[in-house]
Formats: sequence, C-alpha cells, structure tokens
Amino acid sequence: MSLSILAQVAPFERPAIDWHALAPEIVLLSFGALLTLLDVIFLERGRKYTSTIAGIGLLATLIPVITLAIDGQDRVLFNGAFVVDNFSLIMKALFLLSGYVVVLLSTNYIAEGDYWENEYYSLLLASILGMVAISSARDLITIFVAFELLSIPAYLMAAWRKRDLKSNEAGLKYYLMGVFASSIMLYGMSLLYGLSGSTILAEIGEAASDGQSNSVLSLAVVFIVAGFAFKVSAVPFHTWAPDTYEGAPTPVTAFFAVAAKAAGFVALVQILFVAFWQQADVYEPLIWILAAASMTVGNLIALRQTNMVRLVAYSGVASAGYILAPLAVAGGSAGVGDEALRAVVTYLVIYAAMNLGVFAVVLAIARKTKSAEISSYSGLFHYAPGLTAAMTVFLMALAGIPPLGGWYAKFVVFRALINADTFGGYSLAIVAAVNSVVALYYYLSVLRTMWADDAPDGDLTPLRVPPSLIGALGLTVFATLAFGVWPRIVDTVSDVTLLGLGG
Repeated sequence: MSLSILAQVAPFERPAIDWHALAPEIVLLSFGALLTLLDVIFLERGRKYTSTIAGIGLLATLIPVITLAIDGQDRVLFNGAFVVDNFSLIMKALFLLSGYVVVLLSTNYIAEGDYWENEYYSLLLASILGMVAISSARDLITIFVAFELLSIPAYLMAAWRKRDLKSNEAGLKYYLMGVFASSIMLYGMSLLYGLSGSTILAEIGEAASDGQSNSVLSLAVVFIVAGFAFKVSAVPFHTWAPDTYEGAPTPVTAFFAVAAKAAGFVALVQILFVAFWQQADVYEPLIWILAAASMTVGNLIALRQTNMVRLVAYSGVASAGYILAPLAVAGGSAGVGDEALRAVVTYLVIYAAMNLGVFAVVLAIARKTKSAEISSYSGLFHYAPGLTAAMTVFLMALAGIPPLGGWYAKFVVFRALINADTFGGYSLAIVAAVNSVVALYYYLSVLRTMWADDAPDGDLTPLRVPPSLIGALGLTVFATLAFGVWPRIVDTVSDVTLLGLGG
C-alpha cells in the first residue's frame, strides 16, 4: 500500500532548481518587495528613498546576469520552459539598464508631480520583472504570464496622472488594446497546444515539423504574429501608440517606447525561431507586409506631427518596421536565421540608447516650456546649447547618420536583408532605404527649429537640468556615440544564438 502511494506522489516532487539561473528574477523580486515593505512601514516618510532603492535594485540585478555571462553555460530549467543562454542574458541586461535610465528620468518628474512614488517604482520594477522573465521563457504559459506581469503595471502607469484626462485616455486605450492583443495571441497559443499537446516551444517546433494540420497551424501563426504586432505597435495595429505616448507621463512613455517594445520583439523572436522554424512560408510574407507598412505609414504620418512625443511615437512605429524586417527573411538557411537574429538584437540595443536619450531631452526642455510642441523648441541653442547638441546626436542617430550608433543599426538590417539573397529581402531593403530618406526630413525639420529659429518672446533664461537627467543624458549620449564609432562593441554584444534555434 505504502509503495503504491509513493509511486503516485513521486511524479509531483519538486523539480531540481538552478538558483543561479533564477538569481536575476529573485533579486529584482526582492527589491520590489522591499519597496512595498517600506511603503507599508514608513508611508510618506520613505518616498524620498524609493527612486534610489529602485535604481540600486536594477543595478544589483545586473550582478547575477554578469556572473551567468562569465560562467558561459547554457542552463535549462523546468523541462525546457525556462532557458538561460547568451540571448536571454543580453536581453535581461538591456531591460535592466533601460529600466535604470527610466528611473533617472522619473526621479524629479514623479517627485515634483505630487504622485505616490512608492507605488510607481513598485509597478515599474514589477513590469521589468516580467520583461526579465520573458527573456528566458521558452514555454507558452511562461511567455503569456510574463507578458501580463509586464502589461498590467504598464496600464496603471499610463494613467498615473489621475487628474489629467489625456492620461486617463492613454491608460484606457492602452488597456483595451492590450487586452485585445492578448486575447488574439492567447487564441493562437491554444491552437498550438491543441496541435502539439505541449506548451514547450521546442516540442511545439518538433510537432509542427511533421507537416500535419497545416491549415490550423498556419492560423495559429497568423494569430500569434498579429497579437505581437499589437504589442510592438506595428501597422495596422499601431493606432493606440500615439495617443498613449502623448497622454502617459513622459518617463512612462520612454519606458513603453523602449523596454516594452523590446519585450514584444524578444517574445516574438523566441516563438518564431524555436516553435515556428519550419513555418517560414507562413510568417515571412506576413512579417514582410507588417515591416513595409510600419516603415512607410509611420514615417509618412510623422511628417505631419507638431508634437515631439507624437513624432517619436510614429518614428517608433517606423522603427518597429526596421526591427521586423530581418525576421521577414529569417526562415532561410541557419546562417541567414543567425544573422537576422543578430540584426534584431543589434537594433534593439542601439534603439534603446537613442530613444531614451530623446525622451531625456524632451523632459529637460519641458521643465521650462511646459510643452512638448516642436514650436516650443525654437531657439533652444541660444539658451541650452548642451541639450541642443545632445538632441542633435540622438535625432541624427535615429536617421542613421554616421558615425552615430543609428547608422550601424540600419546597416545590420540592410546586411541581413541583402545577404538573404531573395526577392523579398531585396525589395524590403529598397523600402527601408526610401523610408530612411523620408525620416531624415522630419528629423532635420526639428533640428532646424532648434538651431536656426529665434527663441519665443526672446526668452533666453538658462535651463537648469537636474542631476538625474544629466546622468541619463550622459549615459545615452555615450552609448549612442560608442555604438557608432566602435561597432565592434555592439557586435560583441549581439553575437548571440538562441538555444533551440532550428530545432
């Protein structure tokens, strides 16, 4: 009797856990819990320490990421549901560093805005925890739960200015569209589970390679790609982004534009490369259309924008097209897939530095002008030459002008498209080249306003920038310049493989 009971209980024993592999998530969760505990104990008295603790928590979480990278060993947990490889470690580092810059952007903005700071930073760390978990997720359930952990705090942060109708609208639109995208994505995942009998991406890839149930499998691919297209604001699923970016607090907008968008791409890449590696004939045409439409529509609408945040939002839509482009040719040989993966990682890393820098400048200027209208940037060079120079670096980098980092981000995308040696690759490279010229026009228009126009009302009062914003500007300017002048740095960072690639 006792032996039979033991035989029934044995399958439910706790699996072996590699605590080193889980250390980044554990450390970040601990600091999030610490913020909540301080809020409960000290209430209002502890608010002046919350941004510091959040920043320390993000930097402390980098320590196990670095030790795992030095160790260099791929780690597989929970039967393949959670994987630590060089791809996941680079993405974890990207999310943590981006989160740290967002904390620098938030410090004065939140403190001076009469907001509850403890809840804000707790939500920010919770959302970043979801991103860190997504980086290692190789299981449909893990990906979905991590995405919801990312998204739910983000919905709340979008509406953080509770007395501002635009912020309320931003939060509501982001929530409604996010739930809609999640439902579409989840339906596609349920079809995959029904076909394969597993939620592990590697097992789904093996089951999908037998050529059976092609119609249902193709439908699952379409639903999942469409769901992630919402998350990364690709056309035609981008309509929520401009209003949400404009209405949300500016540091939160920076967080959405960089970290949340990157998380969507990370999850999409993992599913395409591990679960759908035999379905390139289905996803490549779909992603080709999404990439071409995102680049074209994003840039054309950006031409007509008069608000800097909305311009950056539509520029981000176009950038989503550039990041998607290598995935439109990723299903060729293994070498083409590896190059496409490296191109996506390279663009995400450089894009994070450029875009966070733009938002740092927007925040600094708004401290004086109380506006994000491009017209309020008139004559900025006359009273804030340092900010003008920094914005010039970021906008020219986004346009792809050497020797700034953006040129290399675009270069690796073009290289991946051309080296694929397919009609789809060549044609998408042409679309990307034309759109790069269009983007240059509206970036130069902003710079002309800053450098050549006169300051409104002749107000040349110097603009004071808080130390936290100076720190964010210093980090992003340095990274943008370094990635462009020494591309070997980003080559080293982006030289990644995905455990499970190609089955």
